[in-house]
Formats: sequence, C-alpha cells, structure tokens
Amino acid sequence: MEAFTSATELAARIARGEVTAVDVTRDALHRVARANPSMNALLHVDAEGALAQAAAVDHARARGEALGPLAGVPVLLKDNLCQRGTPTTCASKILEGWIAPYDAHVVERLRAAGAVFLGKANMDEFAMGSSNENSAYGPVQNPWQSGRAPGGSSGGSAAGVAAGFAPLALGSDTGGSVRQPASFCGVVALKPTYGRVSRYGLIAFASSLDQIGPFARNVRDCARITQVISGLDGRDATSADLPVPDYEASLEKGVAGLRVGVVRDDLGEGCDPDVRNAILKAIETLRGLGCTLVDVTLPTARHAVSAYYIVAPAECSSNLARFDGMRFGPRLEKGDLTQTYGATRAQLFGPEVKRRIMLGTYVLSAGYYDAYYAKAQKARTLIAQDYARAFEQCDVVLSPTSPSVAFPLGAKTKNPLEMYLADIFTLPPSLAGLPAISVPAGHEQGLPIGMQLTAPAFCEERLFQVAHAYEQASPWKDMHPEVLG
Repeated sequence: MEAFTSATELAARIARGEVTAVDVTRDALHRVARANPSMNALLHVDAEGALAQAAAVDHARARGEALGPLAGVPVLLKDNLCQRGTPTTCASKILEGWIAPYDAHVVERLRAAGAVFLGKANMDEFAMGSSNENSAYGPVQNPWQSGRAPGGSSGGSAAGVAAGFAPLALGSDTGGSVRQPASFCGVVALKPTYGRVSRYGLIAFASSLDQIGPFARNVRDCARITQVISGLDGRDATSADLPVPDYEASLEKGVAGLRVGVVRDDLGEGCDPDVRNAILKAIETLRGLGCTLVDVTLPTARHAVSAYYIVAPAECSSNLARFDGMRFGPRLEKGDLTQTYGATRAQLFGPEVKRRIMLGTYVLSAGYYDAYYAKAQKARTLIAQDYARAFEQCDVVLSPTSPSVAFPLGAKTKNPLEMYLADIFTLPPSLAGLPAISVPAGHEQGLPIGMQLTAPAFCEERLFQVAHAYEQASPWKDMHPEVLG
C-alpha cells in the first residue's frame, strides 16, 4: 500500500476485499523498520500483536461479519495511553518496564472499531514539553527536516503520521501537545472539548487540562477517529453525557456565511513573518469560500502562558506524587524509606519533570497559594469569558497554531521560558476547555505551518466543517515529507 493512503480509503478497500488487513499492517511495519531507527518516533513496536489484530479483521470479513469504521487501519498510541499487555512508560525512566494491565477507554473504542495498534509513540516525559527533547529515550526527528523538533509533547505521534508509519495516531493535549506538533509536522490534529473524550487510562499530567486528541493526514480521517473515541464513559467523572454528532456528515455542509473571527493581535510582534503571511493567505482563502471575516479580541489571552505554568505544574506535583518506586517501575534502594523515595524520584525523573514538580509544590504551599494559584485560576475564568464574548460575534476563532515553524533541536533547551512561549497560541483554548483543531496552512523554509481554529464547547463538528472546506481549497493537503522516499 502507498505510504500516505488515507484511513478512510484503507478501511473501504479492506472492507471490499481489495487488500487484506495483514498486508496493510506488514507494509506499515516495513516502513517503521526502515525509518524509525533514524527518526526515533516509536519507543515500542508490537509487530506480533499488530499482525494478530489484522488477521482477526481478515477472518471477520471472510465470515461475512460487519466491520468497524477503522477495521484494519494502523494506529499509533502515545506512550502515556494504557494498552493492555504493552509497555507504557510516559518516556520516563521511572516507568521503565511497566506493562499496562488494562486498556484506556479510547483504546477499547478503537479495538471495537477494528483498528490495529502498531506501537507506542515517543513523547516528552510525562507530556511535559514543546519539542520532544524531554524524552528519557532521546528526541524525535522531524520527518520534514532532520535536526528540527517535531513539536511536543506528542511529537512521536505527529511525526509517525507525517512520515507514513500509520494514517492515524492518538496523543494527549494539555496546553497544545497535539496541535503544536501537528503544525510542526504538517498534519491535522484536534484537541476535543474537555469532557468529550474520556481520560480513563491516560496517565495524568494536569487533570483539569488533559485531553486525548487524534492526529490524521486529513480532516476526514480526523473526523472519523474522533467519532470513534468520543462519548460518555462512566469511569471518568468529567466525561460529558452529551450526544456525539456525525462528524463526517458535517464535512459536506460548506462554509458560505460562517463568521470567522481573526485575532489580529496574534499576527503581530512575536509571530514569525513566514507564519503571519501564511495565515493571512489562509484568511483570504476562507473569504473566497464565502466566510465572513470578523476581527475579535481576547484581551486576557496574554496572561495564558503565566496562568498555565502555574495551574499545570500545581496539578502535576499532585499527580506525580504516586511515582516513587513502590508500585510502578524501578526502585533505587537506599538506607531507609525516605531515602529510597528521594533517590528514586531524583534520579529517575528528568530535569523538566522535576522543575515542574518543584514549581507546582511551591505555588500550592500555604504562603503562596492565594498569590499564585488562586490568581491563575481567576485568569483562566477571564480567558473563558473572553472567548464567550468573541463567539457572540463569530462561529470560530482563527489564529496561528505556533508562532514559528519547527525550530532546531537544542535551540530552546537552555531557556525554559522561551520554550514555554512556543505554546502561546494553543494555551488559551486549553485553559478555556474549548475544542481546537490545527490544519496545515503553509510551507516555508521546507517546513510546515499550521492554522488553529477554535469553536465553542462541544462544537467539534463546526471545526471539521471549516477545516475541511479550507483543506480542499488549499495546496497543502497533498504535501508529504520524503523520509521514506
């Protein structure tokens, strides 16, 4: 099979018997074997398990059974999603060798849809980072240009889809961790509304922000996998009891008359000229499709970086307290229990994880809670209110996904604050709990540029509607890196 065949086309061809799921899986594993040693996108490849899943799909078809919407389609999973019987390390030494005893909710949904799991994708340790350089197992190489960051923290998932390993992947998005790597790698990715997709089986970083989101090569594929993984799950108290629309049906609605809000401040200082020009051209494309362009403002969005890097570390300091060498992963035995805890956490957590744990513990301490954490939560509320006012004037809000194209590996590692600013456009929707999609919107310096669209809560179908219309009118949908050429 051609490396960049879409998930929907693969599923249709397998269902018609034109190709077998086993052959599709073998081809995908062959591409992984060729390119992953240099890219480092996957930490674990389950060739035996994937071929067994594919064979089950072929047997079901031979028996005349109805096949699921993703039957035989290869999928990559970020290494913070539990998959029964496979390693789940969060790209951290503190979970090295841990085998997940159960499936995440999204993995259950994908199994039921007939998907084939190829392996676990590399990531920033415990999903903390914007470049995939915080992985304990080394950085992922951007498939468009070796030596460039793939984005983070879901860089392995994005790079694997862009490189042709699989047409679909799952990542997690806390402050932009599916959208920013999608922009850097030239693929589509969605952060759903908080509560739309169950977090059961996702190893937590910041529980009030974490969401599982899909990567795909086109909007239709993204809509299909989102349909599969969305819906109520009683094991997740934040899972929303709301009907899931037919996302693929929304793709055919067209966009004439839809109001697109443009945040002009996002195109000013701090946004690279190449990115600004690409977004301005995308705006004109949407105008040509019949959209009405409206200027909107998000006055408190400028506080998003500060608020996020208080709220997220505070939650991470609590969530990561469970990793002490007693119940999960390896343990470094020292003189007494306290020394064992200390040695295990100090030596097996990476520097960025330790930085955020210490920052989070500090802002939650008795003397600083009101000064920092309480104020950050108030800023979060104000950002959500800004979006609510903007959506009185428009149907979706448009901005760049990232202020730059993929930067060189090592360029920002010595300055954590500069690295944090790479998420400046993706953080406001995350803090507000809103759905946002990144879609390719340009190509400069040999590297992709992403456009972000944000919608009101539980209006993912509107994002798919606009993103698909733009995608069909743009030249970027057919561009692929030559990593497998």
